[in-house]
Amino acid sequence: MSYSPKESRSMSEYSSLLSELSENITNEDLEQLKSACKEDIPGDQSENITSSKEWFSYLEKDDKLAPDNLSYIEHIFEISRRPDLLTRVIEYRTTVLKISDDDEIDTKLTRIPSAKKYKDIIRQPSEEEIIKLAPPPKKV
Repeated sequence: MSYSPKESRSMSEYSSLLSELSENITNEDLEQLKSACKEDIPGDQSENITSSKEWFSYLEKDDKLAPDNLSYIEHIFEISRRPDLLTRVIEYRTTVLKISDDDEIDTKLTRIPSAKKYKDIIRQPSEEEIIKLAPPPKKV
């Protein structure tokens, strides 16, 4: 399979993103990340994952991670309280993939199994639903 120059550049940026993330994930972090996605990784599989590279590899095989699909790891980094890793993934998404948060919200909710149930809740309210507050009383 051959890639166009643009796809090839994107693949190398994706590889370097995963490398950079791996360098910043300790074994203790890895246990926390695996715990955060225990719904999606069976226990026996989880025990076999001993490095962040293996974790990324598992997520790729399970279609939870791809060069153009990072929302699952964004979710995991967010719930694992790793804003440093999350920020790096968002930088990659917005600069390399040119996908903004607004573009991402709909697809993110359909990709993360646990988030599907919230899809109808997380939406912009209509004009009728917005509560209008009365102006504050005037001081005398």
